[in-house]
Amino acid sequence: MTSLAVEENNNNNIHDRDSKNEEGEKRLRELTKTFTGIDKPLKNARKCETLADLTDELRKTFESDHVNVHYVNHLMLSYESNPAEWRKFAKFDRYRYTRNLVDAGNGKYNLMILCWNEGHASAIHDHADSHCFMKMLKGQLVETRYAWPKDASVNEDIRADIGHSGGTSEETEYNGDELEELSRSTLETNGVCYINDTLGLHRVENPSHTDVAVSLHLYCPPFDVCSIFNKRDGKRTKCKVTFWSKYGKRNPTDAN
Repeated sequence: MTSLAVEENNNNNIHDRDSKNEEGEKRLRELTKTFTGIDKPLKNARKCETLADLTDELRKTFESDHVNVHYVNHLMLSYESNPAEWRKFAKFDRYRYTRNLVDAGNGKYNLMILCWNEGHASAIHDHADSHCFMKMLKGQLVETRYAWPKDASVNEDIRADIGHSGGTSEETEYNGDELEELSRSTLETNGVCYINDTLGLHRVENPSHTDVAVSLHLYCPPFDVCSIFNKRDGKRTKCKVTFWSKYGKRNPTDAN
C-alpha cells in the first residue's frame, strides 16, 4: 500500500471514529430527556472495589456506541470511598472549591474530584445538556435545586466564575424573577445524586464551618462551558470551566 493510500485510509478511520463519537454523544444527550437516576446499585451487576476498578470499568462502558447510563449510575453507587486511593487527586484552595481531573475518558466523559473547604459553595449552574453524577467521598454537601428562569437568554460574559457562590455580575440591571427553589437535600459520604438540565439547576455547598468535603463527579458528555444564574433575578451568564489540577498535578495554565 502506498503512503498516499495509507494516509487516506487513516483519514477515513479518523472520520468514522469521529462520526461514531458524535452519534454516541447525541444519544447520551437524548437520554437526559428521560433519565432521572437510580437510587440503588443494580442486582447481580459488577461492583467496583477500588477507584482504579471504577476508572477501568467506566472506560470499558464508554467504548460502546450505546452507553447504558443506568449501569454508569450503578458503578458510581457501587464504589465505596477510600481516601488512600483518591487523596493524591484532592487539591484544595483557600478561597474557592477546586475541580481536579482524574480521567478524561477518551473525550467521552470527565471523571473529577471536587474539593470544598469549610463553607465553600458553587454558583447556581446548569450542566450543558449533559449527565451529572455526584458521589460523596468525604464530609457532607447540601444540594439545592432550582427551576429554570422564564427568560433563559444568555449573557455572553466569560468573566463569570462557577467557583464562587455570588452568582452572575450585577453591573447591568436585569429585571427578572427570583429563581424558584425546588428542593434541598444533604448528601452524606458514599451517597450519590444525579441531575441533568431537564431536572433543573442546582447549587452545591459545604455547610460545615469546621470540616472539608470531597466529592467525585462524572460528566458525560464532557463540557468546558456552562451557564451560571443569579438567584435574585435569574440572570444567566455563560461561564468557562477548567481544572485546578489534572491527574494529581497542578497546572496553573489550565486553572481559572
